Parts: sequence; structure tokens; C-alpha cells
Amino acid sequence: MDQFQEYLTKELSEAQRKVLEPLFEHILTEFPDLQTRIAWNQPMFTDHGTFILGISSSKKHFSVSPEVKTMALFNIRIEASGYSQTKNIFRILWDQPVDEKLIFDIIRFNMEDKADCQTFWR
Repeated sequence: MDQFQEYLTKELSEAQRKVLEPLFEHILTEFPDLQTRIAWNQPMFTDHGTFILGISSSKKHFSVSPEVKTMALFNIRIEASGYSQTKNIFRILWDQPVDEKLIFDIIRFNMEDKADCQTFWR
């Protein structure tokens, strides 16, 4: 979590920080073996050197990026949660409820699916 502190304090408003900081803490509590890093100016979670999830922020929303394969598998649940999406990301408005179960399931899938992955991306 320490790697995310500068991002949280310099890149986000206080209201945005109140959304992402608990989310990051909950992710790391649920998945204590995940590593954290800032890459391409966004917080990322990795496992054994492979990408698991990235989160980036903008004025109106934050984006969750789990890779195309995972987006295709979870697109119905993402839509059911009320989030807009592309083939690469889904967007959560700052005032929308965060479906942590969905995010945890996405992380769990990526960790299992990429357990033998030797590269950063699929």
C-alpha cells in the first residue's frame, strides 16, 4: 500500500481518495500476496510479476482494467453492476457503489488463470 500513497495524495481529490484508499486496502487484505506498483501512472496489482489489475482515475470516474479476456468473461456482471465498459476497462463513477465482490472475483480469476503466466500481459 505504501507504493500507492503518493498517488493517493497527489493525484486524487479528498473525495476520490475516500473511494480508492479503502478499495486498495480491502484488495490487499483479501489478497495479501499481491504486489503493488505504479506503472503508466496508475496503481497496479501484480502476482509473480504478471499483471492482475490496474486502476486509473479521471475527473468523473475511475477505471478498472483487468485485461480483455477477463472483461469478456465478466461483462454481464459488470453491466449488472451499472458500470459502463469497453473491451479493455470498466468505469465506476465516483458516486456509484463499488462492487467489491465483483472486483475480488475478477482478481481471483486473473490470479488463477495467470498462475503459470511468465509474462506481464497475457
